[in-house]
Formats: sequence, structure tokens, C-alpha cells
Amino acid sequence: MAERRAFAQKISRTVAAEVRKQISGQYSGSPQLLKNLNIVGSISHHTTVPLTEAVDPVDLEDYLITHPLAVDSGLLRDLIEFPPDDIEVVYSPRDCRTLVSAVPEESEMDPHVRDCIRSYTEDWAVVIRKYHKLGTGFNPNTLDKQKERQKGLPKQVFESDEAPDGNNYQDEQDDLKRRSMSIDDTPRGSWACSIFDLKNSLPDALLPNLLDRTPNEEIDRQNDDQRKANRHKELFALHPSPDEEEPIERLSVPEVPKEHFGQRLLVKCLSLKFEIEIEPIFASLALYDVKEKKKISENFYFDLNSEQMKGLLRPHVPPAAITTLARSAIFSITYPSQDVFLVIKLEKVLQQGDIGECAEPYMIFKEADATKNKEKLEKLKSQADQFCQRLGKYRMPFAWTAIHLMNIVSSAGSLERDSTEVEISTGERKGSWSERRNSSLVGRRSLERTTSGDDSCNLTSFRPATLTVTNFFKQEGDRLSDEDLYKFLADMRRPSSVLRRLRPITAQLKIDISPAPENPHYCLTPELLQVKLYPDSRVRPTREILEFPARDVYVPNTTYRNLLYIYPQSLNFANRQGSARNITVKVQFMYGEDPSNAMPVIFGKSSCSEFSKEAYTAVVYHNRSPDFHEEIKVKLPATLTDHHHLLFTFYHVSCQQKQNTPLETPVGYTWIPMLQNGRLKTGQFCLPVSLEKPPQAYSVLSPEGH
Repeated sequence: MAERRAFAQKISRTVAAEVRKQISGQYSGSPQLLKNLNIVGSISHHTTVPLTEAVDPVDLEDYLITHPLAVDSGLLRDLIEFPPDDIEVVYSPRDCRTLVSAVPEESEMDPHVRDCIRSYTEDWAVVIRKYHKLGTGFNPNTLDKQKERQKGLPKQVFESDEAPDGNNYQDEQDDLKRRSMSIDDTPRGSWACSIFDLKNSLPDALLPNLLDRTPNEEIDRQNDDQRKANRHKELFALHPSPDEEEPIERLSVPEVPKEHFGQRLLVKCLSLKFEIEIEPIFASLALYDVKEKKKISENFYFDLNSEQMKGLLRPHVPPAAITTLARSAIFSITYPSQDVFLVIKLEKVLQQGDIGECAEPYMIFKEADATKNKEKLEKLKSQADQFCQRLGKYRMPFAWTAIHLMNIVSSAGSLERDSTEVEISTGERKGSWSERRNSSLVGRRSLERTTSGDDSCNLTSFRPATLTVTNFFKQEGDRLSDEDLYKFLADMRRPSSVLRRLRPITAQLKIDISPAPENPHYCLTPELLQVKLYPDSRVRPTREILEFPARDVYVPNTTYRNLLYIYPQSLNFANRQGSARNITVKVQFMYGEDPSNAMPVIFGKSSCSEFSKEAYTAVVYHNRSPDFHEEIKVKLPATLTDHHHLLFTFYHVSCQQKQNTPLETPVGYTWIPMLQNGRLKTGQFCLPVSLEKPPQAYSVLSPEGH
């Protein structure tokens, strides 16, 4: 066997694949470390590849402390050293809008929850930078400051800044050269050196001491004095400020965070009157954005029934809390647009018959014919009284209407009056909105018109308007979903609306709409807390309605708000055996499996108790697959456990009174645990409904897996 040559013996026999495998195993394939490999010497099968160790980054603060700057005292020292007294922390007390804090008692909370909630009660820590104005991000040149500084300054106009008049410019120049002028009439300029002007002009005054010998130091001193004379204090501040939309660096001092409000609208519900008065009617208001297809406010429930009608429900309704008697509400709209509608929905006590049958008397009987139809009306009142006594705690959908908010605002804002009276008939067969005003107003502006631009969507400066809604649409039992509502609202804006050909329910609903005052009295927050300036607790309050902005609003949360909204959407019992047809859903917030563990945290609607342990959805008569349009508002406890859950119990309600037939029969159960992996469980759910009662310890189980 021939001997290997000397240079071949020094060649490494390590395969490249083995080197890559070794490196990737030690450094997890980091590209930066592989790039900085430093392989020294030859590599053999029995030696590891030497690699450069990763170096920890330098701690700049520690380095500056341990290595003081060796700079002599001088003018540049302040530019290099960081001033030790630049930052000052000042604690500012936090303002509270309400008379009582929204934060729950600390005894009810876990330690980690208590620490989180303290962020809503602790004082603000304000960091003040004394030398902020010396930084590059500070720009004092705002537009208002510039205008203030420029007051009193002479306006300097140069000949080069004056634009000549195109074609006539040359003719004027030739004419000026031919004319002879005195120095008083001739401005000094490029054309003033003409031979004609020099002959007729007066000599300039001689400059004194022009040829005198003066030391350079004296000349410098005189120049310095002249520069300082009549000098503006902040010469560089006159430089225009940079574009605020494209700043290089922005270090503005932030404002103290406060609760976000959009443009606020005050709605007062004055009266609701039908052609016949035979039973109590319940109403609610909410804002919808048709373009975004989103509900942008919570519901506001109000009761305009007479005391006689309220008396029919006394066996079923507990004494009303003052907070549920509100008839005025403040809506907040962060993104006002031409697509916002104020939707009014009406409900009535459940009775035997579908919605069309129950609405028929309201469409055929007129108030003027009350004497002629006295017997029929008495019979209707007797039937309504019986249903209120037996089914008083159940509701059924009845009617609805909508107001195109921006049309009303823009119409009212164009009037030269302190207030406006507008009558809206949303169900006319003529196919147009109707609007009637006092005879003193000149002309008639159609409510069909729409405007564009920011001015038309301004809710802060329009004149108050009193609206009279004269017609309502009968609610269709199979069109209760939000998707159906958005289609109806979009159709209302068309000239040939399908809704206008429908037979309306005649009524009169009077509403006042006006910009909300800055500090209204007797106002309640969405959590039913009294806002400051609440002199008397017995006065009928005004409710602040929580906004659901159409788009995200990026502001910090400064108030404690722990609310949950539940929207039952639909139920499918079509393939379920049995006679369950008049179906309602009872919703409860539970802290355990026992029936007595229901918590009184569900907000009441109108003319009822402030909080209750259960809420029922409206019943669609003889429908095995009903849609729902309820909004159930829950005040969540600060501390949740694995046993907190929502319990849904489905009942068949017997509208006819029969022997040995209970009023309500349970036909199904389901639930939603409130926590999932320690987090609140929200979103859309498609839940199975069990015929049997939930098993033991069901609250920690998922209904899908049961």
C-alpha cells in the first residue's frame, strides 16, 4: 500500500453532514450562531467543533453607572450627561363620575382579582419630565401659538414673491421703461436701473462714516447691537410646524384617561297611544347600523302604560324599582352615519292566537267608533284581562317601527326655530315619508332626502325635535332575527318599499330627540349607578345606554364594567316528539347545580324589580322552531368559579286553561359553563337540548360532550 502524501494526511476526514448535525444539535439551528462559527485547527472524528460562545448584550444603564463619562466641565457636558432630576412622579386623585364606586367589595374577591380591580381606584401616577422641552420630540410650534407670536410683526413682501400677470407682464415692462418717474413714485427694483429713471431720480443720501477708519472690534460690536435691536424673542419658533400626520417623533404629554363617550343623543319617550286601549303594551329602543349590520347600543326598555293597564299585571309583577321607571335615555354614537336607525319594538302579554290575530283589533277598530263598537271592545277587554291574570309574566312579539335618525337630525338642524314638530308615517301606501310642521314654517322638506358629509352626521348642534310616529309594522313570527331586521331597514330607504304596501297598525308614539346636555341631572349609568348631581333619589331617572361601537375604539378602560349580554337566537324542535309549540326559554345565572343557586344578577326591564333571578324570552304562538329577539343583561360577579354557568330551561306554555294541565311544562335543558381554561367563555354557541334534567355536577361539564 502506497504511503499517503504529506498534504493528504492533513486533510480532515469529517463529513460535512456530520458537522451540520453536530452544530444544529448544540445550537438548535440558529442562523446567527452558525454564521459566527470559528473553527480552529483540523476537525477529527473524535473532537467537537469549537464554536464561539454567545455574548450577553451590554446593560447600558449598568455600564454608564460603572463607567462615568470622563468629560471636563464645560458647555457640552449637559448635552452628554443625563440629568438626574429630569423625572418627577406626581400622584393625582382619580375622579369618580358616580356617587358610589362601581368596584365591588374587596371581601368578595380573590387576591389576584383585587389587585386587578385596584387599577380602577388608585390615583393616577403622572410622570413629569422637566427637560422635555429640550428633547427632539418636543415641538412647541402649534398653529395657535404661531398666530399668537406673529401678531405685531410687519408683513414682508418681496418683489420676487409677486407673481406677474402672464401676457401683460412684458408690455408693462416696456411701458415702464418709456415713462419718466420721480423717486417717490418709483419702487426700487430690477427695472429702476434704467437710464431714463436715473436721469430723473434724486440722489440717495450719503452714508455717514463710510470712509472712516474703524477697528474691526468696533464694527463687530456695532453689528451685534444692530442684530439684537428689534429682534423677535423666539425667532426659530416662527418656522412652520411639521405636518402632524407625519411626525418624525411624537412625545406629546398625554391627557388624563377618562371614560369614552361618542356624540350623545337624548331621547325622551312622551306617550304611546293606540286606537283602542285594552291591554298593556311594552316598548324598547335600540340603535342599529344597517351598513355595518350591527346593533350599536343596548336596549332601553320603557313603560308608557296607564295606571289602569299596569294594574292588570299586578299579580305577576313585583313592586317597580325607581330605576326601571325611566322614560328618557342618553345614547352614545361614536361613528354617526347615514345608516343609523332608531328601532322601536313593541310586545304584549301572551294570549291564544298568532300575532296576526292579536293585532287585527288594533287595525280595524278606530277611536272615533268606540261608541258603536262598545260591546266588542268590552269583550276584548275582558279577554285581555283573563290573559293578563293567567299569562301575565309571558310576552309575545307585537309590532315594530324604525326612525332614520340622520334624516330627522339634518331636517331639524336646518330650521330657524327652537324646536321642531315632525310627524312620521312609516307605513303609508303612498310610498314616501310624510312630514308635517306648523304653518309658520315655509316649505316642506321631504324626509326621503339624504345628505352626505360630516356636517350632516353631527349630533351635537341640531335643534330639538318632537317626533310623532303614527304607524307600526305588524311583527312577523317567522322574521324576528336581526338579519331580517337589516333587510327591512335597508328596504325602508328605497322609494318603492315593500313595507309601505303593508297594512299598518295605527298608533301615536311621541318622542323628543335632542343633543344630550353635558352634565344631565338624575342620570344612571348602564350599571344603574347614580351619576353625580343627583339631588333626589325619588325623581324619575334618565338612563345612560351602553354603546356597542360599530368599529373598535382604542381608549383605555378607566371604569369598572363587568356586564354580560345574552342573545338567544333560535330553537329547532321540528323533529322533537311531543306537543311543545308555545315555547319560552328561561335563562338563569347559577353558581351551583341546586335550583336555589340562581343569582339575582339579571337586570330588570321596565316597571319591575331592579334585578331578578330569571328572564323569559317572548313566545311565538304555535311555532316549534321559533326565533328570538331578546337581550338579557347580566351583572357578572367579580370572582367566577368553575361552577358558575348559564342554565337554559325550555318550557311549553299552555295558553288554554284546561284541567290537570300545568301552566308551563319543561321540555328541555342546556347550559354554558362560564369559564373555560380560566377565561370567560363568550361567542356564539350551538347547544344540544336534553329532554332530561342535567346530571349531577353538570356545571363543570360541557353540554356537547354530555
